[in-house]
Amino acid sequence: MQASGITNIPPSTNEYILVVNGKPEGPFTIAELKNRKIAPGDFVKTAVMDDYKEAHEIAELRQLFGFSRQPIPLQYFGSFDQRALASVIDWLIVTGVFVLVAFVIALILMLILPGDEYKMLRAGVSIAIVILIPIGKLIYNTVMESGPKQGTYGKQILKIKVCDIYGDRLNASKAITRNIAKALSTGTVFIGYLMCFFTKKQQCLHDMVADTLITRDRLDA
Repeated sequence: MQASGITNIPPSTNEYILVVNGKPEGPFTIAELKNRKIAPGDFVKTAVMDDYKEAHEIAELRQLFGFSRQPIPLQYFGSFDQRALASVIDWLIVTGVFVLVAFVIALILMLILPGDEYKMLRAGVSIAIVILIPIGKLIYNTVMESGPKQGTYGKQILKIKVCDIYGDRLNASKAITRNIAKALSTGTVFIGYLMCFFTKKQQCLHDMVADTLITRDRLDA
């Protein structure tokens, strides 16, 4: 739906950069966007937005111009190698934190306990670390993916992020559902991860369960 049929535009404090012929122009006010007959698929960005979005993705523009919300186009999804490398980075980060904590605890125990007791407790700490690392990874993923950056440190380094099918940030419930559902992707002998090669939106099994996507930046400008 085009903006040309709209006559009364409420005031807005936002100004938008508009991509025209592949190049950013502006910023433009809402009235100026109307005069340019902005379309739902035009890329726009405000000063506070991290990335460009199509006009229909922005609630204010949908309300003002009557655009319908559409799922993210197919060309903006993170690749399997980006996801895999981000996961390796995240596992290294989480494991490194737990190993460092375990080392400090073991060092303290060595200084205050006799040899036999120290060996027993050191073994207990090692077992606890093995159990706690996956739990810590689940919490880490859930908090980071539902946070303002929409991704773990690994995903941020690879410039990909997690979102719902409309590109919106996940709430905590959806984020934890996605990460718990990874047990399904793993339990299928990792076939659940390989499903991203055969789905239009490059979703793994856990993405399909939680109705989430991995996306990459759309435009560099």
